Amino acid sequence: MLISRTLIDAATAAHLPAHDVLFVDARFDLNQPGGRDPGKGDQDYALSHIPGAVRADLDRDLADMGTPSNGRGRHPLPSASTFSAWLGQAGWRPDLQVVVYDAAGGSLAAARFWWLARLAGIDNVAVLDGGWPAWQAAGFPTDNVVPVREPTAVHVTFDAAGTVSADELAEGVASGRLVLLDARAAPRFRGEVEPLDPVAGHVPGARNRPFADNLDADGRFLSPEDLRRAFHHVIGPHEPTDVVHMCGSGVTACHNLLAMEYAGLCGSRLYAPSWSGWVSDPSRGVATGN
Repeated sequence: MLISRTLIDAATAAHLPAHDVLFVDARFDLNQPGGRDPGKGDQDYALSHIPGAVRADLDRDLADMGTPSNGRGRHPLPSASTFSAWLGQAGWRPDLQVVVYDAAGGSLAAARFWWLARLAGIDNVAVLDGGWPAWQAAGFPTDNVVPVREPTAVHVTFDAAGTVSADELAEGVASGRLVLLDARAAPRFRGEVEPLDPVAGHVPGARNRPFADNLDADGRFLSPEDLRRAFHHVIGPHEPTDVVHMCGSGVTACHNLLAMEYAGLCGSRLYAPSWSGWVSDPSRGVATGN
C-alpha cells in the first residue's frame, strides 16, 4: 500500500482500502461571525464527515486546555499519555495510513495533528490536501455515522528534540544560529493588530512567513518546487535544521513545518508556546514593524 507522509490528495485517499486507513476529522473554527465557536467542529462532524472518520478536536484532544498555561501558550501541547489515549480509543495501529483533514487547507488542527503524530514517531500520517472542501468538490462519499472501532493499546512518547525552549530560541536567534519563522498574517506580525494576545508585535529577529502563502487559490498546497523556492528565499543560506516555527499559539506554525517537509526541507522545529507563550514573560523583547 502507498504510504503518504506529508500530503495526500482526495482521489488517492478515497481509494485506500478501508481496513488500511484511519481518517481523522479535525475540523475546527477559531473565528466565527459573532465570535469564537469551539463546538462548531463537533457539530460539522455530526452532520457529515468522511465515512469511517474519527473525531479529533483541537481544544479537547490536541491541546492541554485543562491546566494553567504557565507560559505554554494558548494551546499548550497535550501530554504524550493523552495523545496515546486518543490513539488507542481511535483504534490506531502502526500499519494504518492516517489521513487527517480540516476545512481550512490543513492550516488549523490538521497540521497540528500531523505534527503531533510525527513527534510521537508515527511516520505514515498525511494531511488531506485541500481538506474537507476538496473531498466534497470531488463528490466522494460522506455520511454521519459515528464509527465504532476496536480500541488498541497505545503508548507513544514525544521527541523533545522536535521543540525548542524560549531560552534556546532567544539565544539562537540573537546569535544568528537559528532562523525563526512566524506564520501569522503580516499585520499581526508587524504589530498593527492583535485580536487575541495582550501584546502586539513579534519576537525580535523573527521573519514573517504567513502560512496562507503555502496554499493556492483552491486551498491546496503549492508544488514542492514552489514551496522550496519560497522558503529558501526566506531562510537564505541556513539549513532546514536551523529553522524554528512559531505563530500565535503553536497551531498554524505546524502548517509551515508541514510545507517545508513536503518541499523536502526536513528537520525544522517548533516553538510550541509561540507568541502567546513568549509575551507571558514581560522581560522578553518585543519588536514591531517589518
